Amino acid sequence: MAKPPIPERLVEILKRPNPAVMGTVRPDGTPVTVATWYLWDDGRILLNLDAGRKRLEHIKANPRVSLTVLDGDSWYRHVSVQGTVTLEDDPDMTGIDRLARHYTGDQYPNRDRPRVSAWLEVESYHAWNAT
Repeated sequence: MAKPPIPERLVEILKRPNPAVMGTVRPDGTPVTVATWYLWDDGRILLNLDAGRKRLEHIKANPRVSLTVLDGDSWYRHVSVQGTVTLEDDPDMTGIDRLARHYTGDQYPNRDRPRVSAWLEVESYHAWNAT
């Protein structure tokens, strides 16, 4: 796996609101993957979770996360990043609103449940067919 910095051609893929899958690890070691929104933010990646999600429990127990971003132009191209996340509460929903606007153009509609932002610091990456 390559070490950051990530080449600009791959950053251009990460900047777009592409389909993505986040991987975490359960306490028993079982991997879990779930589709998710993400936002590239100056070398880090913003993720956001409902405070009641199991993925959040997994991250609290083991903050190592993988994110695979499929290039929307060609699903045969992808960028996978791995790293460690830092969690911070999102009481005013600033984080989830940034993600929702990135993907939908509007603020996040569900304002009833607490949210947590997870900042992924990229430690390594791999790209497939992304030249």
